[in-house]
Amino acid sequence: MVLKVTAGTVSDITMAEDLLAEVDTCRHVLADKGYDCDALRTAIRNKGATPVIPGRRSRKRKIRFDKHRYKFRWMVEAVFCRLKDFRRVATRYDKLARNYASSLALATIVAYWT
Repeated sequence: MVLKVTAGTVSDITMAEDLLAEVDTCRHVLADKGYDCDALRTAIRNKGATPVIPGRRSRKRKIRFDKHRYKFRWMVEAVFCRLKDFRRVATRYDKLARNYASSLALATIVAYWT
């Protein structure tokens, strides 16, 4: 798992390629319509993976994607939901990015300690 801390107003898609660069291997990358971008799709394919991202409604050319695999995207949402159970993570009390990253890492460890 790779965690990157950005400002609260930064769009997620701006960090998508940086996160993708830190992943060693993957077969599929699942994301929602907010990540529908030709540049990101190309970066995913260059990594050797298949993008499972539905196209936006406003696209002129429809994008085909694996709807069966897309149903597993709930797992990603469940991780964020689980992390937001920790009030310190959900409300971003920390002013420094390194402190927030530490809180996030600790919450991840506690949430998935099995």
